[in-house]
Amino acid sequence: MPATSANSFGSRDTLRVGDAEYEIYRLDAVEGSARLPYSLKILLENLLRTEDGANITGEHIRALGAWDPKAAPSVEIQFTPARVIMQDFTGVPCVVDLATMREAVRDLGGDPARINPLAPAEMVIDHSVIVDFFGGPDSFQRNVEREYERNRERYQFLRWGQTAFDEFKVVPPGTGIVHQVNIEHLARVVMVRDGKAYPDTCVGTDSHTTMENGVGVLGWGVGGIEAEAAMLGQPISMLIPRVVGFKLTGELPPGATATDLVLRITEMLRHHGVVGKFVEFYGEGVAAVPLANRATIGNMSPEFGSTCAIFPIDGETIKYLKLTGRSDEQVALVEAYAKAQGLWHDPSSEPDFSEYIELDLSTVVPSIAGPKRPQDRIALDAAKRTWRHDVRVFVPDYDPEYDLVDEEGKESFPASDSPASNAQADGHDKGDRPAAAPAAGAEAVAGRPRKPTPVTLADGTSFEIDHGAVVIAAITSCTNTSNPYVMIGAALLARNAVDKGLTRRPWVKTSLAPGSQVVTGYLERAGLTPYLDKLGFNLVGYGCTTCIGNSGPLPEEISEAVQSGDLAVTAVLSGNRNFEGRINPDVKMNYLASPPLVVAYALAGTMDLDLNTEPLGTGADGAPVYLKDIWPSPEEVAEVVNSSIGEDMFKRDYADVFTGDETWRSLPVPTGDTFEWDPASTYVRKAPYFDGMPSEPEPVTDIAGARVLALLGDSVTTDHISPAGSIKADSPAGRYLKENGVALKDFNSYGSRRGNHEVMIRGTFANIRLRNQIAPGTEGGFTRDFTQDGGPVSTIYDASVNYQAAGLPLVVLAGKEYGSGSSRDWAAKGTALLGVRAVIAESYERIHRSNLIGMGVLPLQFPEGQSAASLGLTGEETFDITGVEELNAGTTPATVTVRAGDKEFQAVVRIDTPGEADYYRHGGIMQYVLRSLLAKS
Repeated sequence: MPATSANSFGSRDTLRVGDAEYEIYRLDAVEGSARLPYSLKILLENLLRTEDGANITGEHIRALGAWDPKAAPSVEIQFTPARVIMQDFTGVPCVVDLATMREAVRDLGGDPARINPLAPAEMVIDHSVIVDFFGGPDSFQRNVEREYERNRERYQFLRWGQTAFDEFKVVPPGTGIVHQVNIEHLARVVMVRDGKAYPDTCVGTDSHTTMENGVGVLGWGVGGIEAEAAMLGQPISMLIPRVVGFKLTGELPPGATATDLVLRITEMLRHHGVVGKFVEFYGEGVAAVPLANRATIGNMSPEFGSTCAIFPIDGETIKYLKLTGRSDEQVALVEAYAKAQGLWHDPSSEPDFSEYIELDLSTVVPSIAGPKRPQDRIALDAAKRTWRHDVRVFVPDYDPEYDLVDEEGKESFPASDSPASNAQADGHDKGDRPAAAPAAGAEAVAGRPRKPTPVTLADGTSFEIDHGAVVIAAITSCTNTSNPYVMIGAALLARNAVDKGLTRRPWVKTSLAPGSQVVTGYLERAGLTPYLDKLGFNLVGYGCTTCIGNSGPLPEEISEAVQSGDLAVTAVLSGNRNFEGRINPDVKMNYLASPPLVVAYALAGTMDLDLNTEPLGTGADGAPVYLKDIWPSPEEVAEVVNSSIGEDMFKRDYADVFTGDETWRSLPVPTGDTFEWDPASTYVRKAPYFDGMPSEPEPVTDIAGARVLALLGDSVTTDHISPAGSIKADSPAGRYLKENGVALKDFNSYGSRRGNHEVMIRGTFANIRLRNQIAPGTEGGFTRDFTQDGGPVSTIYDASVNYQAAGLPLVVLAGKEYGSGSSRDWAAKGTALLGVRAVIAESYERIHRSNLIGMGVLPLQFPEGQSAASLGLTGEETFDITGVEELNAGTTPATVTVRAGDKEFQAVVRIDTPGEADYYRHGGIMQYVLRSLLAKS
């Protein structure tokens, strides 16, 4: 950002808070600012402070002040985030890229030290702990030891980055989940830098960065490549968005949790349609939403599809900042700044919004979501019959003796406005909705009747498991483990269950992975830890475990029974993601639930049970125990929360947060401005993006003679494109690791190996549940290789190698919501490195579309109402795409001509801003930034 704003509006002023003075840029200097939503006021201040007369001008500022809420987004602005936050899965590749950029600058005659973060960049190592050990008092220590064994190379590399780059700090393993550490400690809410005070804004390399929206911080998830650019001082190019006002009224009823609330909001907003929009909460009901619940709602913004889901600053924000140990000076500044700038929430006012939606909190009911998407909410009283309906996708003739329950009178609220009756999506309709007919797609699954399967564990325990058995019950993920109300609720339910004599079912793998050490602190202070331990919910690590796919293997005997019986078993987790193939390779159906319900399902051991009307088990007195018998009252939960959580806990746990334990501190640290790559490393390798890069970009070209690498359906997620979970031994990535001397037990995960492009290229499109319609009858990373006679089935990676050797470009065809899910930069990087020049989809999720451009891949869209199927495309055609070369003239064509065999259509070019066009002309955002830095030196 410029050292000094052009200040053409005369907005520069001084704010005095106590004995301190701060330079600020007053929003009321811009006509129209008072009526703007909170989120747009933050953007307006950003423009006022960074106005340079070139990239950010008075016209941009006036356009934002005169924002028309009803207009389609059309005005481009440059947003400069105050800081960047990363987790290690996505952050390690960022540091690899920065290290590689230093070498590229050096090779082109520049100063490597110019590649350095210009704004605070913080990484929390939270995605690498795997639940290998569970259910014992030493589970945490054993998992941490295993984590260091697997990830030593990565951690040494990050320690080098900590010393080599200014403004880059690392929170070591075993501390907490990035988003919880962010809201509890790292978030400033109001930044102070060089004497200026301004709103804290933060983009992150994880889509759930939006959790910070709960404390009034504007930010969202971006791809790693966008984060790198932001760290290097590049503003983020964006269109002034539409803002959806979400009015809250009433209060949550007894029995409903923050998780239930957020699942309802997710369902509503997916139905409403908020992709690419800001969502902002307002109204009298906001005051009734505790900060922890606000953070839970903000966290789930990617599940709605919105860019952010923000709450303004108010008294609840101030109360939370005090609780979490922020200094008195910082708390006073936040309140004074928010009130001076019109950023303090007034529940009686209603800013201008583009669209409106409203929820009476009193109508929220206990719910779960699944079996494959977070927006598919199921009221708890319909969970059993909905499961019996949905399991027929996997087991079409499941237990014919059961009749599906009639749904007359039951609420039905569509969960999404995108169809799902296709090969890639859920294969069933939406909402709380068992129907008499088997789900679409079921006919493609071989018949598997009900099949009780015997299991004998190593300790001699014997039992049977069947379809629907809950084999994983995990209290995990930033979404809910940051929320003391649901965590205390789960612990009280565990206490009540133990007092009744209940135990978890022996086939359930239980785990507790809190978002910070504060959580275990207040559970211990409340005397509740022993009850969770008694039910097997022992601490397994502080990190994003099961939700990211780090659930670890099922016990061998359970896994063998699942596979031998071909059982459709289930996982219940308090996370935010339940996409197919994500949680565990043995588990086909995954359900999101509140932490108390996770405990309840561990007791029940099956989804084929109505928790409202059927007993969880038999108590010590021989009487049946129902969920209502052990569910804690909201009054008791609030009393324990208030008595067990104090400011002292946060100050103690975050006092030395960047230092780490002895294991972290004892790691050898490489030195120097450039990193010394180990050619034998299978974790960290020099990235290939700048190999042979000229100092000036070459003209972009049309695409000729391209073949289709993949033909995919709707709702293809970044998990499908770039899985983060386990690496199969017989996959291209597994073969690569074996060839490089890595034993199967040390494969680790795709996520942990994101610093090695050789693994990640081989893992692109390798999700075990991917269905490529070019290769019908296959599941996983397969395609047809048309460089060979007849186009035999091949792995996607091997086919890509042959296509590139033959000089043939590639395209991917897809349906709606392509690239939804985590801000997975490798989903775009891997696509580009496989040789894909263009993707043609029906629609995109925001982050993946921009990431494709950032890697030099052209995102195109089928004409409105058209698809690969409606155009009769089979994937066997040869594609020519013309009109792309218009970009060389400095303009972006609205459409390009696509010829596929004997068919022709006009595809919409989804390069949405001039800034994105610049990135594409340079072959990617990293190349653009590098050349820009060289030009300034």
